[in-house]
Amino acid sequence: MAAFDPWNPAFVADPCPAYAELRAQGRVIFYEPTGQWLVPHHADVSALLRDRRLGRTYLHRFSHEEFGRPAPPPAHEPFHTLNDHGMLDLEPPDHTRIRRLVSKAFTPRTVEQLRPYVEQLAGELVDRLVAAGGGDLLTDVAEPLPVAVIAEMLGIPEQDRAPLRPWSADICGMYELNPSEETAARAVRASVEFSDYLRELIAARRKEPGDDLISGLIAAHDEDDRLTEQEMISTAVLLLNAGHEATVNATVNGWYALFRHPGQLAALRADHSLVPSAIEELMRYDTPLQLFERWVLDEIEIDGTVIPRGAEIAMLFGSANHDPAVFAEPATLDLTRRDNPHISFSAGIHYCIGAPLARIELAASMTALLEKAPILALAAEPQRKPNFVIRGLEGLQVTL
Repeated sequence: MAAFDPWNPAFVADPCPAYAELRAQGRVIFYEPTGQWLVPHHADVSALLRDRRLGRTYLHRFSHEEFGRPAPPPAHEPFHTLNDHGMLDLEPPDHTRIRRLVSKAFTPRTVEQLRPYVEQLAGELVDRLVAAGGGDLLTDVAEPLPVAVIAEMLGIPEQDRAPLRPWSADICGMYELNPSEETAARAVRASVEFSDYLRELIAARRKEPGDDLISGLIAAHDEDDRLTEQEMISTAVLLLNAGHEATVNATVNGWYALFRHPGQLAALRADHSLVPSAIEELMRYDTPLQLFERWVLDEIEIDGTVIPRGAEIAMLFGSANHDPAVFAEPATLDLTRRDNPHISFSAGIHYCIGAPLARIELAASMTALLEKAPILALAAEPQRKPNFVIRGLEGLQVTL
C-alpha cells in the first residue's frame, strides 16, 4: 500500500500510487504530520480554488490569536514581510489593486511582443549546448531562459542577475511542508539581501525611470492604485520567483518524461506542431507545483466532513492532474491529448498571471531543442530534488 509521505524519497520519486490511494480514501483526508486537510480530487481542487470562504491569508480579517494560529517566530520576520506583501499571499482588496497594476505588463499583446526576444535567447542557449556536445539542460537552458526574461521585464541589469536564482531557491524552500530552521535561516538571509538590492534599484529608477516593469509600478498614476515600496519589492520578488520556478521545473521534468517515453518523443520530433499540446500534457503529467495551501476563513463542508475556520487545506495539484474522473488513462503520457483541463497554473483569483509567458518560454526552448538538437539523449539518470511541493530535478545531463 502506497503511503502519502512528502519526506520519503521513494514517494517524491513517484507520488502517483499514493495519490490514487488518497482519492480512494475520500474527498478530504486529515494529515496529522502537517495538521492539514488533503484534497486529492480534481473537481474539489478546482472548486476550492474559486471558493471565497478560503484564503491565502487570514490577516485581512483576523489576528493570529483570533484565528487560533501562532504568530511566526520573530527571527523569520524578514521572510514573512517579503512574502506577505506579494499578491499571491494577499486577498481582495489588496490583491485586486496589485494584480490590476501588474496585469498591465502581462496583457496578451505585451507578452506576445516578448516572443522574438524569448525565441532568440532560447536559440542562443541551445546553440551553446550543441556546440559543447551536450551538458546540463537545467543550468544551460532551463534556468537562464526564464530568469533572463523576467529580469529583463523588471529592468534588472544583466551584471546583477547572478544571485537571482540562488535567492529564489532559498526563499522557495519555505514553501515546503514543515521547513527546517536551517531552511528558514537561508530564506531569511535571501529575503534581506534581495529586498536590499531591490530597494536600491527602485531608488535608482525613481531618479531615472526606464521602460521596465519596476519603473511602471513607480509611475502608477491612480492614487488608489499606488503601491507602497514594500509591495513593489514583494511584487518584484514574486514575479521573479513564480516567473521562473515553474518554467525551469516544467522544462526539466518534461524532457525527463520525454526521454522515458521514446515513442512520444519520436512523434514530437516528427511533428513539431505537437509542441503546444505537448507542453500542456507534460505539465499535467509531471506537475511542477504539487500542492497549494489555503486557509479556511469560514467553515466549509466537503462530502459530509465539516472543516472549521482556522484549518488549513492542502490542494494536491499533482493528484488532481492524475484524476481518472477527468483524464482518460491519466498514467499515460499522451502528447496529443486534447481534453486537458490540468490545474498546474492554479485557478480563481490566484490563477498564474504569467501563464501565457510561461507557455511562450516552454515552447521556445522545446522548439529550439527539437530543431537544433534532434538527437538529444539522456546522458545520465538524474537525481530528484528532495522537495515535494516544488517538484524538480537536481540536474539533467544530456548528450548529442
